[in-house]
Amino acid sequence: MRTLSDTIARLAAAQPHAAPANATGRDRLVDMLVTGFNPGQLRARIYLPESLRPGAPLVVVLHGCTQTAAGYDHGSGWSTLADRYGFALLYPEQQRANNANLCFNWFVPDDIRRDGGEVLSIRHMIEQMIADHDLDPARVFVTGLSAGGAMTAVMLATWPEVFAGGAIVAGLPFASARTMPQAFDRMRGHGGAGGEELAGRVREASSHQGPWPILSVWHGTADHTVAASNMEAIVDQWRLLQGIDETPAHTESLGGHHRRVWSDAHGNARIEAHAIDGMGHGTPIAPGATGCGMAGPYMLDVGVSSTQHIAAFWGIADAPVADRVAPRAAVAEASPAAPRVAQPKPLRLPARPRPMAPVEAGGVKKVIEDALRAAGLMR
Repeated sequence: MRTLSDTIARLAAAQPHAAPANATGRDRLVDMLVTGFNPGQLRARIYLPESLRPGAPLVVVLHGCTQTAAGYDHGSGWSTLADRYGFALLYPEQQRANNANLCFNWFVPDDIRRDGGEVLSIRHMIEQMIADHDLDPARVFVTGLSAGGAMTAVMLATWPEVFAGGAIVAGLPFASARTMPQAFDRMRGHGGAGGEELAGRVREASSHQGPWPILSVWHGTADHTVAASNMEAIVDQWRLLQGIDETPAHTESLGGHHRRVWSDAHGNARIEAHAIDGMGHGTPIAPGATGCGMAGPYMLDVGVSSTQHIAAFWGIADAPVADRVAPRAAVAEASPAAPRVAQPKPLRLPARPRPMAPVEAGGVKKVIEDALRAAGLMR
């Protein structure tokens, strides 16, 4: 069991020391007035390309910690791709009142159940987007980075009938953590349930019996913020859920980009996993090759456009041109989020401290409060 002092020390280390990542990027998004139930108190930002037509797909994008919706869009290039292929974008955006680090609360029980919290807010935003803009309810997709990737897993598990596909970038499996100490441990690849138990947690999250959304998973092998073992756990969770064999049906490598594909009994690709050799924590992009995205903190130009690869896997965009992945050492040196570069880690933990039982003044209470203030978690 983790001690209070250890937890406080970890929380202090996780506090942001800079402005939101990519916050200065061009803002192409507009606000959507949320008319439905919004128990998670999230903001809704959207992008509608001029080429949008009735029956177009919808992509839901969840930013990482310390990021804004506009910053993540600028870095990932989703709105550029939307211009090319005519799909709509919905960016739920976290608020500091919910989480001081702008993280989606991916492991807080009240926020990850089907009928409440941030999950239900996002579900109602999707309903509103489909109704307001005559979008195709059979072509709704969701993706996210880091804490947004972990919340993507939550959305796919709690509302699987809503999504045709998902993509988790440097995230964690659904229901892999239920407490703050567990979340820290899972991020580092410590402990956690096995694949069968994780698959069972998805089954328990809704009454859905399938078919399940197709899934694309992305991770850097040198990610020291969210251990790459989480990618394998995500794959196992969704593979065992669907009764898919452990051996990939297809594998391919180009330089430091390694892709595995798992197919169902009919030969249809259901899960793909992309490992980028030597890459740190962030979203892989290739702005020079695709004109899509912009390098910056946690937006890593490693010659692979995960944005276009993901959209192509979902069937809403063309496949990208050949990747230009550098050898492992070069990727690690060039990566803005490589382990050798000092910068804040984007996957933070929810700043929702639970009330503590009162103790006599000047005793344990004062010690705890002083420690929390020093960590920046209490005023």
